[in-house]
Amino acid sequence: MRKIFFLLCLFFGTLWAQNTKDILLLHSYHKGYKWSDDISKVIEKNFSDKDNTFVSTVYMDTKRVDTPEYLEEFYHYYKERFKHYSFDIVMAVDNSALAFVQEHYEELFKNTPIVFLGINNFENSLIQGIKRVTGVVENVDIEKNLDLMLALQPELDKILVINEQSITGDAIRKEIDAVESKYRSRVEIEHINSMDMEEIASKTAELGKNSAILWVLLFKDKTGRFFTYKDNLQQIRKITNTPIYGLWDFYLDYGIVGGFLTSATSQAEAACKIVDQIFAGKDPGHIPIVEKSPNRYMFDYKELENHRIDPSPVLKNYEIINKPFSFYEEYKQYVWLFAAIFSAIIMIVLFLMQNVRIRKQSELALKNQLEFIKVLLDTIPNPIYFTNVAGEYIGSNTAFAKLYDRTKEEMIGKTIFDFYPGEWASERRKNDLELLENKGSETVELMLHLPKKRARLFTLSKAVYSNSDGSVGGIVCVMDDMTERMQQQQFLIQQSKLTEMGEMIAGVAHQWNEPLVELSAIMQDMEFCFNSGEMDRTKMKEFVRDAIIQIQYMSQTLKDFRNFLKPSTRKTLFCAKKALNEVLEIIGRQIFYAHIDLRVHYLKDEEIFPVYGYENEFKQVLINVINNAKNKLVKSKKGGSITVEVDREIIHTKIIVSDDGGIIPEKIIGFIFDPYFTTTKNGTGLGLYMAKMIIEDKMGGSIRVQNRGTNTVEFTILVPNTKGGE
Repeated sequence: MRKIFFLLCLFFGTLWAQNTKDILLLHSYHKGYKWSDDISKVIEKNFSDKDNTFVSTVYMDTKRVDTPEYLEEFYHYYKERFKHYSFDIVMAVDNSALAFVQEHYEELFKNTPIVFLGINNFENSLIQGIKRVTGVVENVDIEKNLDLMLALQPELDKILVINEQSITGDAIRKEIDAVESKYRSRVEIEHINSMDMEEIASKTAELGKNSAILWVLLFKDKTGRFFTYKDNLQQIRKITNTPIYGLWDFYLDYGIVGGFLTSATSQAEAACKIVDQIFAGKDPGHIPIVEKSPNRYMFDYKELENHRIDPSPVLKNYEIINKPFSFYEEYKQYVWLFAAIFSAIIMIVLFLMQNVRIRKQSELALKNQLEFIKVLLDTIPNPIYFTNVAGEYIGSNTAFAKLYDRTKEEMIGKTIFDFYPGEWASERRKNDLELLENKGSETVELMLHLPKKRARLFTLSKAVYSNSDGSVGGIVCVMDDMTERMQQQQFLIQQSKLTEMGEMIAGVAHQWNEPLVELSAIMQDMEFCFNSGEMDRTKMKEFVRDAIIQIQYMSQTLKDFRNFLKPSTRKTLFCAKKALNEVLEIIGRQIFYAHIDLRVHYLKDEEIFPVYGYENEFKQVLINVINNAKNKLVKSKKGGSITVEVDREIIHTKIIVSDDGGIIPEKIIGFIFDPYFTTTKNGTGLGLYMAKMIIEDKMGGSIRVQNRGTNTVEFTILVPNTKGGE
């Protein structure tokens, strides 16, 4: 029975957090069955944009396996797999799923709201024992389909009904039998439900020109052989030109003309509306069951044209698929993509063919190999060069030569000493000699001052290559121009800083409030003393001194604001305690006025907590992380507290920022450092991304986030406390 479990699709997104809404989507059939897939698409799309709502899907696969032994195995699997899970709503799709829920309701789903859809032959006995249940009934309308067939084909004299012996198939046979007498005088109705596929094919081949086929279901023939919904219909379509009508929309585009079709999409849309009502607080027992199946007239343009059938004189409202269109206009982007891929494949094939020919010529020297590589590398935009063991350039691509305003031929025989000052060039040559000795590779960042005073930042990826005899040949280097990327990074840093300006301006306003009040009081006292004749030189000095103190405080505030916006130009050793105090001077009052308790703890009794890095950028990280906690607490409207802990380790200084505003859902906690990822309506998604980039990429530290308990989120920042700690 192990094979059974490979047929089961497990849950998607089984992550729970506080205040989440979890939906179990229980399918009777299997993934890949179009009816089930269409329902899943609608439900997943409906709830994907809703915060804290997760859809988990499981398939029973009863279309292919429905023995009592299999269902018992499925029951034990479900019970064990989900023994620690509970759901807010269970959506049961088709009869087998609803039967499973009914049978095990008290044990597995007690008191859980049940929303069913796709239920054939619905009667109250199917939901007996389920306390909180509603849903959407699936009905095929046999009369409307038979009427439609006779209207579209007025000369019709025979209808061949192809069906299977199953619960659904037998139910539809009963519906046809109930209305067959109504049509007996107009058309002959013949049923096929016990033949094998070959017999069915033979039977359909005998049909005359005034015949039609009503395709009900055929997933198993009498031999027990299983067919997909496409394969069986397409087999019949190949051997007959008789119009084929259907009852379900998933047969469209696979050979049926159309019909008054039961739509998976319509079923799912109706069920989603019911779920929304339940989440809004409405009791499922007070939501009426949708007993009229939301069916639609739908047709395939290709089949209509093939059989010269026009539904417009008969119907006003209907849908048509496969209408003619301009392939290029509809799929223009795919055409160009295909062209690009095809061109790339041609280039790759040509390269591989050339490479095979070169490989067969094992006697060729290294020089010939390099000549081939030179031609190839000229198509690569990255600068690439080769040096021998003496440090002389023996080859390059065009991109490298252009850096120095030379041709490739002019670069041959030159060395780094021909382009750069001796001391700097000597240091680079020393590094290359060490690389040659170790026969290794390295990646370094260098600022190169190119001709015409062009300064560009490059990443150089170097590796030692060998000659055909195994001796060291020299160094090959691929250069990557990082100038624009670094500028973009700096732009994002400044953008993030500007995002925080609103918070900081508010802080400056709060900081200026008290000195402005003091200055106003000083001016009033000066006026009173002057008017009363009490003003003398001593009092004037006191007034001026008091005013200067307040003005200096306001000036320092502006200085702090200006320094925050100015990027650090080089790494320095600074004090984390001082940086944190300056940050709190800027944003502390907003935190206070938001009724948030801010606690700062220094875990070691010392004045200096050193950090080696970029001081202003480090302050920005603290502002971003603390503001993130503050904004979350403000959004919750419950107050709360923020705790900042500073500690010194052997080679790192550690800062922990935590808040008690609720945990981050496990579904998104892994993405909060991604650029432009935000859970707030007006957020930029840059703050935490820039914090990670500054700490890890620029300062060689680390930043991580984790949930603590059920209510606390904790950010841990580790930064080097010495130059050697990077």
